[in-house]
Amino acid sequence: MIENEGATPTHHAPRVRVVTASSCTAAVPTQPAAATAAEPGSMRGWASVGAVALGAFVIVMTETLPVGLLPQIADGLHVSLGLAGLMVLVPGFSAAVSAPLFFLASGRFNRRPVILVLGLTVLVSNAVVAVAPNFVLVLIARTLFGATLGAFWTVVSPVGPKLVGRAGGTRAITIIAAGISGGTVVGLPAGQFLGNLVGWRITFAIAAAATLLVVVVQTGVLPGIPPDGRTHLRDLVGVVTRRAARFGMAAGAMVFIGQFTAWTYITPFLMDHTHLSSGAISLLYVIYGCGGVVGSLIAGSLFKRGVIGSFAGAATVVAALLIGLAITGTLPWPAGLLLVLWGLFWGIVNPGTLVWILDAAPETPEAASAVNVTNLQIALAAGSGLGAILVSSTTLQTVFLTAGFIVLASAVLATVATRFVTLARRE
Repeated sequence: MIENEGATPTHHAPRVRVVTASSCTAAVPTQPAAATAAEPGSMRGWASVGAVALGAFVIVMTETLPVGLLPQIADGLHVSLGLAGLMVLVPGFSAAVSAPLFFLASGRFNRRPVILVLGLTVLVSNAVVAVAPNFVLVLIARTLFGATLGAFWTVVSPVGPKLVGRAGGTRAITIIAAGISGGTVVGLPAGQFLGNLVGWRITFAIAAAATLLVVVVQTGVLPGIPPDGRTHLRDLVGVVTRRAARFGMAAGAMVFIGQFTAWTYITPFLMDHTHLSSGAISLLYVIYGCGGVVGSLIAGSLFKRGVIGSFAGAATVVAALLIGLAITGTLPWPAGLLLVLWGLFWGIVNPGTLVWILDAAPETPEAASAVNVTNLQIALAAGSGLGAILVSSTTLQTVFLTAGFIVLASAVLATVATRFVTLARRE
């Protein structure tokens, strides 16, 4: 059932139809029935969602892995710590460029082999980093990973509803988003732990092996997944011309800028401001990520009641937590509790940015996803850059205060959006 979300006193957007696996198949008549996704609601469909979530897990793990390894990598390749930091920043810019380009070039390729090839590309990137003799080759490998990252999210984000049908589509998206939090759980602490135990090269070799295992699982589980059949420039333009999508892009960009203004400098904050040990920080990262997994799973039920309202509420809490960290961050126990709650509510906000855009343009989910990837990756880089400027010119406390108020502005914008736009609700 499709319902309207939010009052529209002066603007009445038309009700929109949620695109399901069957409607996507109908748009591509050349695909035989056997090549379509698993029967909606079937066990194989949900197993496929789990396999895609594993892909999200390994992607985010690879993205965050260098954060805990930068000092070792800088020493091992004889570069400065600042230069080594490009391993974190370069993939974001590469992903922002690759998402719309991949969307336009991917055409009518069945999404199953596309997902498998992208997984193998991540494997290659990790393997090259593990054996690279110099930093230039490392950056080339990370640029390749970033391009894969943008392509992966463009294809994978709308896949959930195709695998399990309309009724379970939103929950499938949030399960895939839980893989993001799971990757965060592993990526940050694993980088620190394995780096100290076996070195940064073997750590990336282990990541390559884990990627291979995920690709093997996906090979055995994923059914054929027909493309949308709409991969034209006009589809990308069509997304950004929709009022609901523009509101979602603005709110999503603001919340990501605020999030990554703070998150980029969470380690020095906890070490220098809260005075926690590295072991305690690693434990908090794990709990933060577990909170994100729980939040993502809760989000599926919340979004059925209203995506924009759920986003606004969760973003308001995240803003309060960031401001609270700035105020009470010198006290270890309150800071730890606020960090864990931050992970929980970010687990709701993060998939909310995606579901908002997908429900704003349900006829072209891959175009919406490509636009979303580019928008959020640019915002992520902007947030990291803003954090760097603030750290250089002010204090860590000011960084978190600024981040909190930016996230609060996103929540206010989302609240305003409920009065001017409508979205599809998936029951």
